[in-house]
Amino acid sequence: MSYQDEEQMGLVGSFGYGGFELENETQRNPDQKPRILLMGLRRSGKSSIQKVVFHKMSPNETLFLESTNKIIKDDINNSSFVQFQIWDFPGQIDFFDPTFDSDLIFGGCGALIFVIDAQDDYLEALTKLNQTVTKAYKVNSRIKFEVFIHKVDGVSDDFKMESQRDIHQRATDDLADSGLDNLVLSFHLTSIYDHSIFEAFSKVVQKLIPQLPTLENLLNIFISNSGIEKAFLFDVVSKIYIATDCSPVDMQSYELCCDMIDVVIDLSCIYGSKDNTDVAAFDNQSSSLIKLNNSTILYLREVNKFLALVCIIREENFSRQGVIDYNFLCFREAITQVFKLRLKNQKMENSELLDNDNDSEYKNSLSLNGSVKAKVHFEQNE
Repeated sequence: MSYQDEEQMGLVGSFGYGGFELENETQRNPDQKPRILLMGLRRSGKSSIQKVVFHKMSPNETLFLESTNKIIKDDINNSSFVQFQIWDFPGQIDFFDPTFDSDLIFGGCGALIFVIDAQDDYLEALTKLNQTVTKAYKVNSRIKFEVFIHKVDGVSDDFKMESQRDIHQRATDDLADSGLDNLVLSFHLTSIYDHSIFEAFSKVVQKLIPQLPTLENLLNIFISNSGIEKAFLFDVVSKIYIATDCSPVDMQSYELCCDMIDVVIDLSCIYGSKDNTDVAAFDNQSSSLIKLNNSTILYLREVNKFLALVCIIREENFSRQGVIDYNFLCFREAITQVFKLRLKNQKMENSELLDNDNDSEYKNSLSLNGSVKAKVHFEQNE
């Protein structure tokens, strides 16, 4: 990836990002991208998850996917802000096979997602989960371990909760028996037939973003000064939200925001500029306002051509739209400073010419809790 000036900013580190102005993606070394592993038994739904979330495949089309019989590496770099590699593993993989290189597989891994079919007998899957986690943790203790309790569509809420409770208890007990009492597994109920799979992947991605506390703090400041109920920072291609404010995420609100992004992208492709179709005609002029019948407004603004801020606002609080728009510009400027600082930090870490004093002085300019010291003033919406 090339950066021609300070305005062309990217974010690099524990997680991979596209730049603000992506020039030449082919210059990236794919081997340097963060890695997410998809594992589980055969027919558990691993490939379907990948195709639906990152390749826009219809859930019904996944019924015709063939079972994975080899490791499939997929670069997620389709003009998206979030960029990484997904390795889809066949369910019959044998960790004790001499040809299985654990150090290579798990060494550069950021997150490991283990998929369990909730509608099948999951005792065998739990045994495989324990083997996988135990092997991976010995190689790389920094891996984030996620369990997708998958295919929960069409079952009752009681069944979902009971399955999650049982799988959680059994998996935790198995890890304790293996001497891994302190290892934390995160569990998600997922289905490709609703937005739960996007929500789950959002949670996984957020754990790999070192600047997440900064982004969350900026969103909290923005909504508190603008009279906004809820705000999401979305990657427009995958519909993964990379950050949100501290208030709880309501699934229905999240689905509305996802649907809004689809509407904006579809309309932009039809009526927008045809000069640059690789980014779905999403540019700095992109915005949308939708009024719902419950006196709520959905408001979308473009942060850059990869990111969008989607807000949920009560209609009475939208009367001072100018204040909200001004605060948004402050928020966007603060986000730009976060990316700029991260890029400078990476350059300094890779430079052998800087002395220790300058390096220490720069690092001290960043807040230890991940916040950015941006000179931003938000206007109060009263």
